[in-house]
Amino acid sequence: MRKKILALVMAFAMLLSMLSLAGCQSNNSKNAFVVPEEGFNPDEQVSITFTHTMGAKLQGVLDTYIEEFNKIYPNIEITHQSAGGWSDINGQINTEIAGGNQPNIAYCYPDHVAMYNIAKSVVTLDNLIASEQVVPGTNEVLGLTAEQKDDFIKSYYDEGIVYGDDLMYTMPLNKSTEVLYYDKTFFEKNGLKVPTTWDELWDTCDKILKIDPNCYPLGYDAEDNWFITLCEQMKTGFTSAENGGEYLFNNDANKAFVKELREYYQKGYFTTQELYGSYTSNLFVETTDTRCYMCVGSSGGASYQMSNNDTTDGSFAFEVGVAPIPQYDANNRKTISQGPSLCILKGSKTTDQQVLASWLFVKFLCTNVDFQAEFSMASGYMPVLKSVTENEAYAAWLAKGNGYEYLVAKCVQVGIDGRDDYFVSPAFNGSSKAREQAGALLLKCLSGETPNGVDALINESFQEAIDECEY
Repeated sequence: MRKKILALVMAFAMLLSMLSLAGCQSNNSKNAFVVPEEGFNPDEQVSITFTHTMGAKLQGVLDTYIEEFNKIYPNIEITHQSAGGWSDINGQINTEIAGGNQPNIAYCYPDHVAMYNIAKSVVTLDNLIASEQVVPGTNEVLGLTAEQKDDFIKSYYDEGIVYGDDLMYTMPLNKSTEVLYYDKTFFEKNGLKVPTTWDELWDTCDKILKIDPNCYPLGYDAEDNWFITLCEQMKTGFTSAENGGEYLFNNDANKAFVKELREYYQKGYFTTQELYGSYTSNLFVETTDTRCYMCVGSSGGASYQMSNNDTTDGSFAFEVGVAPIPQYDANNRKTISQGPSLCILKGSKTTDQQVLASWLFVKFLCTNVDFQAEFSMASGYMPVLKSVTENEAYAAWLAKGNGYEYLVAKCVQVGIDGRDDYFVSPAFNGSSKAREQAGALLLKCLSGETPNGVDALINESFQEAIDECEY
């Protein structure tokens, strides 16, 4: 009942917003931001702020391109800061929105945007993207050209429209995905094939355990990603942004695959980050104690999977292979897409010129091939533009990819090759809680006690997760 009431309230609020904007929009009557007729004023000094999670190395890249941006727009002053990790930036910005001092631009995940937009703080980008106004003093149009839009990798660009209302809220900056790291040296020595399906993976785990009975054949870092990915691969339902947000994962098909995962866990085929107590990349690079020979982790974390990670002389204990994660159905290939996008935030004191300046900077970062190339090489994340692979320096870097010192380049190439398989979960107020509960229920089902039987544990865990989401 609570969920239905919430959905009705949100639907009514959306209807009021649409009605209040009717007739006022040039391109889309539902957009909250109207591009002013006078456009961007290059003679007005404008200051904007940008909050992100970049470390010192990436901030250095950013500073270089802020200088390049200011050669075009000298009247735009950009101040940026790192908020720490993803939970830090989400909490900080929510607090700042409540106090009316939010940044103009922010790193974001879809779940974050859905939360920020409870206060209607996120600027929709549709009219900005569609604007054909020429920016004074330049030959550039304010919006995106057809060529610029076509250059985006579609799955990354479409992430901006996952909120249930067909409006664009974000632009993609750089992305990561999950990949399967494996000890290529070990695989070749023992005649093992790299698994492409889950059935093949479990068969490989069984073979590895017979070779090394003390190992975990597989380490999987993100329990929530695993659950969500299997729902997507099997088409069994996780969530929907319809009707203000729906939780679909409490069904028999999902319970069945979780029960199967428990059986494999009990056989010792795998461990996870929470069960192990640390990133499973630590097990993967281990050479003298209990280890794993396969690891599913972020493509953005490739540097932590290098086999010399814990050695003192810089030598490589083994060659690392990188492959796409296993699939359930070859005709429905699905791999989760993650990594930061950019959103523009607006409060009661934000001016239209600040919004326009913010958009110009977002557009610059997301469509600048040189920035995308340099940022990818520095971060290990994947660029969001197709044409980046034509950048001479970037192409040369990718060509060096191997299972040793250029593992990051190899991993990025695997990610680029699999870009047609990527998906993003729907985002709404409550979607972050669903993700959190997906990981929690999987952990309970894998390792929980079963005084009333496995089925009872699984049923209870799923219902508890739904109750937490709807509370």
